[in-house]
Amino acid sequence: MADGELDIAANRSARKYDVGDLVRRVLWGVGAVLFRWTPRLLYGARNALLRLFGAEVGRNVRIHPSATIYFPWNLSIGDWSSVGEEALIYNLGPIEIGEQVTISQRAHLCAGTHDANDPAMPLQKPPITVGDQAWVCADAFVGPGVTVGAGAVVGARAVAVTDVEPWMSVGGNPARPLKERNLDPDASP
Repeated sequence: MADGELDIAANRSARKYDVGDLVRRVLWGVGAVLFRWTPRLLYGARNALLRLFGAEVGRNVRIHPSATIYFPWNLSIGDWSSVGEEALIYNLGPIEIGEQVTISQRAHLCAGTHDANDPAMPLQKPPITVGDQAWVCADAFVGPGVTVGAGAVVGARAVAVTDVEPWMSVGGNPARPLKERNLDPDASP
């Protein structure tokens, strides 16, 4: 291999998960099928299944059966939060979703990446945190290591690759601040 070339063989031969994770992944392969096959309104059954596989799931959580959760044992989701249709929770690293959070349809939370400056491109698993009362809108992307502050909004199809300040609405690619979020119905727009 010449200098400056990727070492794909080294990447593929690197140990990315311990034995416990590998066993849980195999078992979750079956659990994920059951999760997907539950009728839409059986939120409690899906929550119980996620808890069985190590997720921390609060009260009154609603997760759509078409949502994909890679590793339940790396998921924490607070009371009254929801995950919409076809949302992708790629939680190779921990993902913490606060209380009263909405993760809309087809949103993608990506807690996994590679070190692009290392020829072997080793796997990295930076955590993601979504604060209480935040909203990750339809088709939005939240990247590895990002914190979405409490009450923040990541707009539809926005790409958040840096932290989002609390109570700030962001949009675009890359996501940029648009305006402060104000839940006071008497406040002027």
